[in-house]
Amino acid sequence: MAVRIGLTGGIGSGKSTVLAMLQELGAAAVDADAISRATTAAGGSAIPRVAQVFGPEFITSDGALDRMKMRERAYAEPDARRELEQIIHPLVSEEIARQVGAALAAGARCIVFDIPLLVESGRWRRQLDRVLVVDCEPETQVARVVARSGLSAEEVRAIIAAQAPRALRLAAADLVICNEGLTLQALRNEVEQAARTFGL
Repeated sequence: MAVRIGLTGGIGSGKSTVLAMLQELGAAAVDADAISRATTAAGGSAIPRVAQVFGPEFITSDGALDRMKMRERAYAEPDARRELEQIIHPLVSEEIARQVGAALAAGARCIVFDIPLLVESGRWRRQLDRVLVVDCEPETQVARVVARSGLSAEEVRAIIAAQAPRALRLAAADLVICNEGLTLQALRNEVEQAARTFGL
């Protein structure tokens, strides 16, 4: 039976780098965020139902969800967000189950679930064997994201404030990789050490 690891961390923590390293070591990855985005991308599985529930004006000319329009609607009507989630979540769960099945069929010993809202959602914990949190100081997060994204420090701080509090993430962790002041090689060493405990 494959070990199921939940991977999470705040924006700019280095979570994507850690995931790539775990994949290099043989872990199968399931990216819940990418799956969710794909359902509302052009031709995504949620699009017909979104058009039915919210109206065709919420679909762009290339067949994707009009995110700006949906954001405005959700802001004006809090129920709209819940309605959208009721469309998307079952499709995401279905696709995750399909990817897990494929990974198990391929003989994966470890499946890493990349779940940005792992701590916030609550429903994930029961499905995982362990939770791995990638952590660093908030100012390091800000500096990294500003450097790579062109967002201002204020904008990044607002994103961090909207995510689960750092203390809550750390409290949910079975294992923490502190990605503060590490070279890429030192980070890889940390990841390899963690991977050994996952059977990789």
